[in-house]
Amino acid sequence: MSLSLRKKRAVARAKAAGVDCLLVTHLPDVRYLCGFTGSNAALVLAGGRAVLFTDGRYTAQAKAEAAGSRVVIAKKPVVTAACEWMEAAGIQRCGFDAAQTTVAALEGMRKSVSTKVRRGLFQAVEPLVAGLREVKDAEEVATMRKAALLGCQLFDGMLSFMQLGLTEVAVAAELEHAARLAGAEAMSFETIVASGERSALPHGRATQAKLPKRGFVTLDFGVVVDGYCSDMTRTVHMGKAQPDEREVYDAVLEAQEAGVAKVAPGVTCAEVDEAARSVLRTAGMDKYFSHSTGHGVGLEIHEGPRLAAKQTQVLAPGMIVTIEPGVYMPGRFGVRIEDMVLVTATGGEVLTPSVKAWIEL
Repeated sequence: MSLSLRKKRAVARAKAAGVDCLLVTHLPDVRYLCGFTGSNAALVLAGGRAVLFTDGRYTAQAKAEAAGSRVVIAKKPVVTAACEWMEAAGIQRCGFDAAQTTVAALEGMRKSVSTKVRRGLFQAVEPLVAGLREVKDAEEVATMRKAALLGCQLFDGMLSFMQLGLTEVAVAAELEHAARLAGAEAMSFETIVASGERSALPHGRATQAKLPKRGFVTLDFGVVVDGYCSDMTRTVHMGKAQPDEREVYDAVLEAQEAGVAKVAPGVTCAEVDEAARSVLRTAGMDKYFSHSTGHGVGLEIHEGPRLAAKQTQVLAPGMIVTIEPGVYMPGRFGVRIEDMVLVTATGGEVLTPSVKAWIEL
């Protein structure tokens, strides 16, 4: 999908929301609409006009990346400059993303314009651009498929690297180093390596703890390729497992595969969550599953939709979501398995096909 079409769709959504202009300040949204990747920007969409405001550090970059937008190099804060431009252009109702705009930021926007237009100019709207971003086009899918497969490659390499006595930090460092050498521009988030009793921490970031002689090791990580994130989790076991450890792993794997199998257009997010959760409920382990089943992924590691109980949003072709049930038993161990799944016209396609079968190292 061209940037021009993305901007037209955003303008159409703004019009439907009752505003004649959209002020975009969330940087992933800015990138999605105009291609600009800098760290300081505001984008105004007003009818057929797209104006990008940034600072002097990005003069050349903005003109190269945002070729379809007018670029203004602001001599003041970019949002202030954007608001002043809107007043001068006669904008009557400007929509802003209430989910991404703080009270302080809104107050600053109001102070940037004259009193006579301040009261009615700024109108809070739902996250219009975030909604557009939930459905990926073919180019985005191709990029995310590349990122996901790179993640699988990295996991496969870690299986021969992990051994007794290595610290969690050493494992994370090796994985991240390999990722950069393989072409990743960054990690999607701080790599999670949680071993032994720490595997019961859903977000157990890597520490100086050493991999155990016997116990689980959970790896949760992702890479960024051309701005798009991947996300996957695998749990392996060091040494010979106890029967109850294998029982938990098998239940989580069954739950995860049930969630994956449920992914299809027209299915609600709550139905996918229930498909995974019900397996753990039957096994008597649902009380140890403490988070939602999954989330969307894209330019950000956490995007819509959210796969959780009571979430009535319907899946649509082009969405990419995670399926990541887990069981976490404090003081003992935890298991999580996660895949990225593309919603297709007929079902779901796993983008992270790395092995999920039981592994003992």
